[in-house]
Amino acid sequence: MTATAFRTMRAALLLLPLLAACTSLSPESRLAAGLEDAGLPKDMARCMAKRMASKLSIAQLQKLQSLGTLRKSPSEPLTIEELVHKLRAMGDPQIVAISAKAALSCSF
Repeated sequence: MTATAFRTMRAALLLLPLLAACTSLSPESRLAAGLEDAGLPKDMARCMAKRMASKLSIAQLQKLQSLGTLRKSPSEPLTIEELVHKLRAMGDPQIVAISAKAALSCSF
């Protein structure tokens, strides 16, 4: 193997972990971003996502992705009552229960 080919291969191998880290967000970080997009304050969204991500299935997390599109006003924060109302409309009692517990825990 030539020195140039070796350097190219070495550079590629060193960059792979960085590229993988950039392209794959954890379910927790995606959930936090979705809750923020829905209108929750950043600290509340992060706190709730930390508590919820491991308790919800992939299918339930995918359902929650639609929350961001339901935001009524970009400048007005979402209240917990509004969030629970939107979650109930999804028809999954487990999502409602886990989200409500997380919201309650993160409120204090």
